[in-house]
Amino acid sequence: MSKRLLPIGIQTFRKIREDNCYYVDKTTYIRRLLDEGTHYFLSRPRRFGKSLFLDTLKELFAGNEPLFKGLDIHDRWDWSVCHPVVSLSFGSGNLSEPGVLPKEVMAQLDALEEETGVESRYDTASVRFRHLIQRLHRQSGQRVAVLVDEYDKPILDALDTPEAARANRDFLRGLYAVIKDCDAHVRFTFLTGVSKFSKVSLFSGLNNLKDITLDPRYSAICGYTEADLDTVFAPELPGLDRDQIRDWYNGYSWRGDEKVYNPFDLLLLFDSREFKAHWFETGSPSFLIETLFERRLSSLALEDMIGTDDLLSKFDVGDIATEALLFQTGYLTIAEERKLGGKTLYRLGYPNQEVKQSLNEHLLRAMGPDPSRQGLHDIQLYELLSAHDFAELETLFRAFFASIPYEWHINNDIANYEGYYASVFYSWFAALGLDTRLEDSSSHGRLDMAVLFNNNVYLFEFKVVELSSAGAAMAQLKERRYADKYRALGQPIYLIAVEFSKEARNLAAFEVECA
Repeated sequence: MSKRLLPIGIQTFRKIREDNCYYVDKTTYIRRLLDEGTHYFLSRPRRFGKSLFLDTLKELFAGNEPLFKGLDIHDRWDWSVCHPVVSLSFGSGNLSEPGVLPKEVMAQLDALEEETGVESRYDTASVRFRHLIQRLHRQSGQRVAVLVDEYDKPILDALDTPEAARANRDFLRGLYAVIKDCDAHVRFTFLTGVSKFSKVSLFSGLNNLKDITLDPRYSAICGYTEADLDTVFAPELPGLDRDQIRDWYNGYSWRGDEKVYNPFDLLLLFDSREFKAHWFETGSPSFLIETLFERRLSSLALEDMIGTDDLLSKFDVGDIATEALLFQTGYLTIAEERKLGGKTLYRLGYPNQEVKQSLNEHLLRAMGPDPSRQGLHDIQLYELLSAHDFAELETLFRAFFASIPYEWHINNDIANYEGYYASVFYSWFAALGLDTRLEDSSSHGRLDMAVLFNNNVYLFEFKVVELSSAGAAMAQLKERRYADKYRALGQPIYLIAVEFSKEARNLAAFEVECA
């Protein structure tokens, strides 16, 4: 198989097919959707291929047969029938300013009416939308396909100003209600976005949507699978470590049998041949970081959060569950699923090294006093750990905590308990991309943190103590024999007891012993 063009940033199905770009066939999922229902909703993180999937649907309903030659659906579709398509997209522009969203929708309806030859004398978006769908059905004799991309972006753009966000939400609720009202005229509906807003708040008028976000049958409807890499992208793999690709970019799960890759990550990797945070760097997590700090959430908690179906979909203006925010934006994914009576519980975790390393780097900058110096601190930590210079390592940590302004401690509750201090250690090691494991369980108890680096094992125990009671952390490391679990590795093991003082707001003790 010869190399093809990498469709970086291309969301147009026609362009990908006509320009001989790599394409992962998703039309098998389209056949299933058409066989099993009419109105669908799908939530996926940004840059996961949602827009391309909608554009594929658009070309299919428009009957553009040549684009589908060689694809799964080609011989299973009646190409003699064409359906009108009404497609709305809110992916571009800033729609947070009051009054901008209605104007944007009216402009899109202007373009659709001009393209289809439908004339309208109505001056409200919902009425025009309804008139367009009904007229296209009567005009063509075929029911209409309604496609909405980034359905939630007008609300997400305005979350910093809740009043504007609610106004946009209420406007969209009226617009989307038209789809159900026009059910007799609609052949197929597909809405996509990053978030999954409460049905009560946004889809109360469109309550016949089938949500396939957590349907295992559609877990890979967006994203690339391992099989896709080994077949479609086989020409790009030589020279790249297959295990490293998997560790860096695989791991997203929506309850399917296999996990998937973010397409944007892989395309940028194949282009640059460098392992970097390609997906993470395209979005600003500032809102997420601020929210985590406002809610006093320690970074230690991120790898072991528990969610339910209801909790993962609890997303509305002013009422966003932390688990839903992290899951829907792609910073956490489903790591494990359990049945508890009639309820399903999901344990969430980082999908891959890219997200774990990058998110902790941002968290560390927010927790630390001087983000501009963090790069130098990272180098020092890495070099001191490599050299086993524990005395200087203690000096580095003491200097870091000492540089945190007094006001920070006074104004932030998170600094008043053990979790903050431990979070700094954890995020620092995780941001370096080291193999960092939290609360690793053994028959003797749960170790706070293990770091496997450079063929050495470092076992950490953290405690907040009174100055007079130092030594408790090292005693626990020894008494509970945490090192036993790692002896089979045949690597040097170091016990590191880190104790913090509330009074001094710094390290009270930093002890290191070989196990």
